[in-house]
Amino acid sequence: MEQKIEKSTRVEPSTPIKKRRKISKDQMVAVGFISPSIILILIFVYGFIGWTGWVSVSNWNTLVPDFSFAGLKNYIYLFNDYRFQADLRNTVFFTILFIGLVIIMGLGLSILIDQKLKGESIFRNIFLFPMALSFVVTGVVWQWLLNPSTGFNQFLSVFGIQPKWYTDTNIIGGFEWGSIEFGLPVAIIAVVIAAVWQMTGFSLAMYLAGLRGIPEELREAARMDGGSEFQIYRRIVLPMLMPITVSVVIIMAHISLKIFDLIYAMTGSGANFVTDVPGVYMFETTFRGNYYANGSAIAIIMLLLVAVFIVPYLITNRRGDK
Repeated sequence: MEQKIEKSTRVEPSTPIKKRRKISKDQMVAVGFISPSIILILIFVYGFIGWTGWVSVSNWNTLVPDFSFAGLKNYIYLFNDYRFQADLRNTVFFTILFIGLVIIMGLGLSILIDQKLKGESIFRNIFLFPMALSFVVTGVVWQWLLNPSTGFNQFLSVFGIQPKWYTDTNIIGGFEWGSIEFGLPVAIIAVVIAAVWQMTGFSLAMYLAGLRGIPEELREAARMDGGSEFQIYRRIVLPMLMPITVSVVIIMAHISLKIFDLIYAMTGSGANFVTDVPGVYMFETTFRGNYYANGSAIAIIMLLLVAVFIVPYLITNRRGDK
């Protein structure tokens, strides 16, 4: 009898039942608000990227659409094309000079302004003002300023100096690479000057915010330990500004790799394509030459160039958030 009672009162272990996660009303409202944006992004961003990719491997190089598969023919044509090789060369040197000068000048100016200068707000506004202009306006203004017969050259002519600026076709340190002479085009320096003038204010604001976020106690402690101002900036300030530097590099690389409006308004493709970039080539190929497959291939290559900088940055940030 006791054994029967024990069997009847024994509780069998039950398997855990997974609780269903209830979606709250606030979450449903949030999903409802962002759903239209997600749908539009999927269609008008990723959908069009996919469409551009498909056109880039088609034979659509006339006004009549032809979606027959062409493989990598359009890409092979581009990398053997003299103009596209010149575009890649110009993009490389423009990106290096543009990013380097924006970082150096932005950091230097932010350090100077951080010294509690009188009229600090005036200096900040002066350097931030160019950012209020579009690249088209900047291109038109600097086209006149650097025109060989006007602008700065009227002043420089007093000293017997007459630079050709963006009309110069010389290549510094050039060597044969494919069909072109690979080196620094002198004309691209004029475009870099205009781009740096406009975007230095952005890096200045970023670095100044970073400097103001560094506790003064750290600098005082370093000074008490006998550290000079140079050592303080080298050992403490600059390492703490590294995340800002990375952000500036990513944003400036994104701008430089897809630059179009500044080049188009200021110089165009230039003599012998010394100031040409993939964005200008893509526009003229697609909308003036009606070579839609070739233009789409240029657009995909530009997207991949930007992704080389953006994707590693996003992956690193995602890992840091975990």
